[in-house]
Amino acid sequence: MRADAQRSTDALLTAAAEVFATSGVDAPVRQITAKAGVGAGTLYRHFPQRSDLIAAVFRHEVDACADAAPALTARCEPVDALAGWLQRFAGFIATKRGLSTALHSGDPAYDSLPAYFQQRFEPVLGTLLDTAANAGHIRSDIDPDDLLRAVANLTMPAQDDGNDHTRRMVALLVDGLRYGAEAR
Repeated sequence: MRADAQRSTDALLTAAAEVFATSGVDAPVRQITAKAGVGAGTLYRHFPQRSDLIAAVFRHEVDACADAAPALTARCEPVDALAGWLQRFAGFIATKRGLSTALHSGDPAYDSLPAYFQQRFEPVLGTLLDTAANAGHIRSDIDPDDLLRAVANLTMPAQDDGNDHTRRMVALLVDGLRYGAEAR
């Protein structure tokens, strides 16, 4: 892909993610294109169907979340990198609630997304868990899929407590992972 086409695609994905977060996946195309600074023709050239754009936004956001792990690992202690990534993952899940209706609509355009989610997140979390366990910061018997599901369940806010509730619950979960760890 040419550099200018890649810039347009990136701008569209970023703009669509922001618009979807505030206005939902049925937001007018003109709202997305205006925010991206491109024309409607550019959007439709890259994403002929709305479902193509929604799936691409989801994949783009999954990649950004997964790709954050190495930077956290490079600058933080293993358990802090794990905790930071789990907080980021919780934020990802919370902001994707608006996409859940589309993703569970039965549209075949979304059929590959759950597997993509798993293929990107399980290895990343597995590496973070192994690193923290090998450092003696957490116990070593944690399944990445179980932890992903647990954090996803924790993103359901209690009443109007929103993100603060989720942050506290993820921190509590990480504290629980430390139980039974060998201090090194």
